[in-house]
Amino acid sequence: MRYHSPAVRLCKTVAWLLISAIASAAWAQVTVENAWAPATVPGQQVAAVYLELRSDEPAKLIGVQSPAASSAEIHSMSNEGGVMRMRRLQRLDLPAGQTVRLAPNGNHIMLLDIKRPLQPGARVPVVLIVEQRGKKKWIQVQAEVRPLTQ
Repeated sequence: MRYHSPAVRLCKTVAWLLISAIASAAWAQVTVENAWAPATVPGQQVAAVYLELRSDEPAKLIGVQSPAASSAEIHSMSNEGGVMRMRRLQRLDLPAGQTVRLAPNGNHIMLLDIKRPLQPGARVPVVLIVEQRGKKKWIQVQAEVRPLTQ
């Protein structure tokens, strides 16, 4: 049996705690909930996707992709003097521990040149590109298509 002095035991404990903290920080969670898209009508070329994002540490949504459309973008919608304006966002900040909602009449994902109408009950695959501490993560999401009346 090996005897370690209290100082050695303390150093080993501190090292183990540091390694555990670093390992858990490297795997910070970004969660996605309530992903949905309103159904579209025949001939409609664009669609929106809404969801809720939450990150354990500061992060940024820096891009989106979907095989259901030719391209996808992060958008913001605002009311300026009674006129609704939409603009593309290069990124959307995800503050640590806060839920960021992408919702109608606000920030959302815009699918451009959709390949077929979105039918209620179907699922739309979306990939979120999130950046944390300079590293990118790709998060797969399935957005439920809901009827237009919801």
